[in-house]
Amino acid sequence: MKSLTINASHRESVGKKATKALRNAGQVPCVIYGGDTIVHFAAPEIAFNKLVYTPDVHTVVIALDNGTKINAILQDIQFHPVTDRILHIDFVEIFDDKPITMEIPFKTVGTSRGVLNGGVLRYNLRRIKVKGLAAKLPDVIEGDISKLRIGNKLLVTSVASEDYTILHPDNTVICMVKTSRTAVADSDDEDEEAEGAEAPAAETPAAEA
Repeated sequence: MKSLTINASHRESVGKKATKALRNAGQVPCVIYGGDTIVHFAAPEIAFNKLVYTPDVHTVVIALDNGTKINAILQDIQFHPVTDRILHIDFVEIFDDKPITMEIPFKTVGTSRGVLNGGVLRYNLRRIKVKGLAAKLPDVIEGDISKLRIGNKLLVTSVASEDYTILHPDNTVICMVKTSRTAVADSDDEDEEAEGAEAPAAETPAAEA
């Protein structure tokens, strides 16, 4: 999984006045949980753009001004209700030997047969919640939809991996091909219908005089 480095300043003052002063200076107050101690720090708001305003997921290296580096993941973020500016971010420290829970973006591979025949691909999940070691988690989870015909579904079991545990029930649908007004029968169905049409009709015995 990709990692971003954020250069930050360790902060001791965590009161309302200190927090307000940080925000007025264009800084975002942050907290890291999960380690031996809770770590408070601040960084320029612009430093979080590639972490927050993207569909991708990343782990983060918080590089503090005292020389400390902490590996973490974003857990929660608060935005201003009017301006949408970042008000506060919570991080959780991660360790090489401890699994973490993350929502990984899902991406389709291939072109569905059902879509080629006029069906519509509908998504139930855009992200898949998984648990595993950070070093083994992918940037994106891919699912092959090339064999999906109209009415077929892609379940989370189809993207299972030894590198992570999927935290959804086995019958959870990622996406499916639904019919539409322009949909036509799949080629296999058409072949079967054609074969039936070409079969000679049974001869009717001539009526006896």
